[in-house]
Amino acid sequence: MKSKTQHRITAAQAIVKMIKNEGIVKVFCVPGESYLPVLDAIYDEEAIELIAARHEGGASFMAEGWAKASGKPGVVMATRGVGGSNLAIGVHTAFQDSTPLVVFLGQVDSRFRGREGFQEVDLDQFFKHIAKWTVEITDPKRVPELVGRAFRVAQTGRPGPVVVSLPENILMAEIQLATFPRVTCPRPAPSAVEVEQVGRMLADAKKPLIIAGGGVIRANAEEALQHFAEKQHIPVMAAFRRHDVFPNQHELYAGHLGLGTPTVILQRVKEADLIIAVGTRLSEVTTQDYTLISAEQLLIHVDISAETLGKVYPPDLGIAADAREALNAFLELEVLNDYSDWARRLRTGYEQVAAFPSSSPQGTLTNERIMEVLQTHLPPDAILTNDAGNFAGWLHRFYQFKRKKTYIGPTSGAMGYGLPAAIGAKLAHPNRTVVSLSGDGGMMMTVQELETAVRYHIPVISLVFNNGMYGTIRMHQELHYPKRVIGTSLNMINFAELGMALGAKGFTVTTLEEFEQSLLEALASDYPSVVDIRTDPEQISVNLTIADLRQKVAP
Repeated sequence: MKSKTQHRITAAQAIVKMIKNEGIVKVFCVPGESYLPVLDAIYDEEAIELIAARHEGGASFMAEGWAKASGKPGVVMATRGVGGSNLAIGVHTAFQDSTPLVVFLGQVDSRFRGREGFQEVDLDQFFKHIAKWTVEITDPKRVPELVGRAFRVAQTGRPGPVVVSLPENILMAEIQLATFPRVTCPRPAPSAVEVEQVGRMLADAKKPLIIAGGGVIRANAEEALQHFAEKQHIPVMAAFRRHDVFPNQHELYAGHLGLGTPTVILQRVKEADLIIAVGTRLSEVTTQDYTLISAEQLLIHVDISAETLGKVYPPDLGIAADAREALNAFLELEVLNDYSDWARRLRTGYEQVAAFPSSSPQGTLTNERIMEVLQTHLPPDAILTNDAGNFAGWLHRFYQFKRKKTYIGPTSGAMGYGLPAAIGAKLAHPNRTVVSLSGDGGMMMTVQELETAVRYHIPVISLVFNNGMYGTIRMHQELHYPKRVIGTSLNMINFAELGMALGAKGFTVTTLEEFEQSLLEALASDYPSVVDIRTDPEQISVNLTIADLRQKVAP
């Protein structure tokens, strides 16, 4: 048995050594006095770079985006109740997106707990509902055990966020640190009986469909998915905001199940007689308010978490397995059915709705033309992140993700996500182009992180679709309370000037030619760039204008 050497260090130093042990090279934070010993320990650790953000919400989004892009757990730190409250949005996003995230929060001195000390909140209880596991460490000797457990829980099974509360008086205590191995994630495989049952169900099917989610991406199973789909010629749809799970230009790619999914794609799902859901929790958005799959359809559900199986739909066959292990096992099946006509029908429907419209003049600045320019000029391995908002509908409809690991978006629907997630992704892949897409509402929630990008020389490109309103809410407002506009109108912000004030390059564009030129200049620059795209407020969604909505609900 391998011996475990021990020596005395502070609890704070132990935490930093364990972060390093997991291969984590970036740690995000807003600094706070309650965990200064941890910051000081990072100062001595050359392998770890500390990224100090302007807001804890931005820091948590950066860590979450870095985790998605790097495949390693993100680490974010903040102080006590005030900092912890600010970064809660990133914890919730990591929870809904199944992203491994370890959150270290400085806490009130344990001797003062229960007295409503300065910024005191029961942090482990505060985060319990939106985290995978929470713990407050009260005995410094247990730091190696509990921090090690935090990294294990965050990464194994269905990944997610773990919150570790650190009373400041334990951080300078000296402890014995045992050397622990890096976390290895179990990768359970389906049983032979389960694989045989999959084969029988496929043999009986005439219209099978694969719905692939984030579990495929997390398991690095994209190639296995493609090989299985190609061998059996089964069409594939991407779960909500998992576009890059399967190459969009592939003849078997049949579309994305998200917000505003075209009717023709939804209809094809309803026509399927067998659905194979792999690495997706079949969320509310993916399943269109849990209405998309019917009891008449057979369902094979593969997920690494047994708790996910049957949580939304009772599967006819539920398999608790790693996506790559499962898909590789399914590759051994020999099913003689020919699904080519079915697959071709789905692909034709997708191509019809994903084609760039010819109705608008070629030079007009429309959101679909912006997607066309991005498709033309961005490198194939460029990473795109997006914020919440209706502007993302054009990205989801028209942009083709042709390679794996090229898209990062919040399935939680969090505003303010796009820019900081792009910063995290760029830090994980400094040699790749990273572009964030935001609306003016979401951009203003974390725009201060442009200064973070400038300070650390992180050349991300931020596209801001600026229409002077909270567009998504305005759309629902017009649907339910037409012409009664309240709370959704915003001032027009000059994001180019704001970006330049923070040290970035700034562009304002009102024509397609200006946008293309600005994009090319931003791509050639090694500075963070902001492109303020003045969009038509009347075009509220991909298919509807505000006038259309008002006419639709008119008596």
